[in-house]
Amino acid sequence: MRAGAVRRTLTAAAVCGVFAVCGASGVSGLLAAAAPARADTVRALADGEPDSLPGMTQTLPDVRQSGCRKGSDRVSGRVPWAQAYLRADAVWPLTEGEGVLVAVVGSGVDDAAGVLGERMLAGPRFHDAGQGADCVGHGTFVAGLIAAKRGPGTGFAGMAPRARILAVTVTDAAGNTDAELLAKGIRAAADGGARVIDVAAVSPAAGDSLAEAVTYATAKGALIVAPAAADTPGNRAPVYPAAYPEVLAVADSGPGGAPARPAPAGRVDLVAPGDSVLSTGPSGPGHFTASGPSFAAAEVAGAAALVLGYRPGLSVGQLVHRLKTTAYHPGTALPDAHLGYGSLDPVAATTTVLPEEGELRERVVVLQRLAMPAEPGDGGARTAYAVTGAACVTVLAAAGLACVVPRGLRRGWRPGRYEGSDTGHDAGTRWDR
Repeated sequence: MRAGAVRRTLTAAAVCGVFAVCGASGVSGLLAAAAPARADTVRALADGEPDSLPGMTQTLPDVRQSGCRKGSDRVSGRVPWAQAYLRADAVWPLTEGEGVLVAVVGSGVDDAAGVLGERMLAGPRFHDAGQGADCVGHGTFVAGLIAAKRGPGTGFAGMAPRARILAVTVTDAAGNTDAELLAKGIRAAADGGARVIDVAAVSPAAGDSLAEAVTYATAKGALIVAPAAADTPGNRAPVYPAAYPEVLAVADSGPGGAPARPAPAGRVDLVAPGDSVLSTGPSGPGHFTASGPSFAAAEVAGAAALVLGYRPGLSVGQLVHRLKTTAYHPGTALPDAHLGYGSLDPVAATTTVLPEEGELRERVVVLQRLAMPAEPGDGGARTAYAVTGAACVTVLAAAGLACVVPRGLRRGWRPGRYEGSDTGHDAGTRWDR
């Protein structure tokens, strides 16, 4: 090959290498910076949640004096931090939970806001104090977290906005319940065809009828999701039905993914956003904010609906295994007292093909895992720097070859010699090139 051709070829390689470095640097910059940026964005969203929104609670102690919870007249146009953190919308092109029935066993559901529409089914009421569809508003808030469609002027939407909701009322007007009422509600939800049963109310006491109802519903193919503790701050005591092994017990986390409160005394299987979350309430389209494990459990129930919408053939055991296996965890021993098997990751739970499912002949859809914002200092930055370093070595080698090879060809690969004025050149001395 002639020297000029070699020079042009290797120069082109060097230029390509420069572009590779630029591209790699850009990608590496994204890899290095995206993790803290996304985490900071989520925290900023949480810090920016409107303080003026009224709060939602699991019970309403002053219902006799003040009546049922009043509707909110304030609507937030922001995307709530929990929604930005979980990124369930990343799998909506694949599934929005259509065809999956989720039962909300609690204080009832008042869909005055119309965020459920025809997807809301009124189930049995095992405790009716004559105070309307949902006096407390808690069940309505939970149902919104699971399946609300996005309304005009707001960024809020439920996890599975095309799932159906079956409202089963098991509390009095103040939100109080017991093991017997919960047992009736769980059985009714299973008989109603629910694939996922979100038990939004809790009982501090166990009961044979409740344990039997949990076994009954599980055998019928329903996943039961329940909060690992009551929403009351400082209450760590085990509650039912979450204390039963067949139930997926959920604790709540804050914007950084850390537990929002001390570990419950009972078992924790998963954690999900439950601190200062936003959803709809009773008597209108206005929004509320709330904190507690019952709202984290609703996020998990919505994620389960997404998974079943995409993989309807999963058994209860397979669904639980998938939710646990794909959860994000910091590498601690599992299950962890605070985190269980980790933080809910709806994107991974829906799209990941697990090793044991390798025999499934399905088209694998590759999606970027946007659900869990990585924390600063993780492996992303190390990978970025490794990519950049390898690209720099490549371009330096190509540039060096572009300079050395043509000169070697010109002198027949002989070592260079020093030439003086005796060669006939009056311009002084030089190195042979």
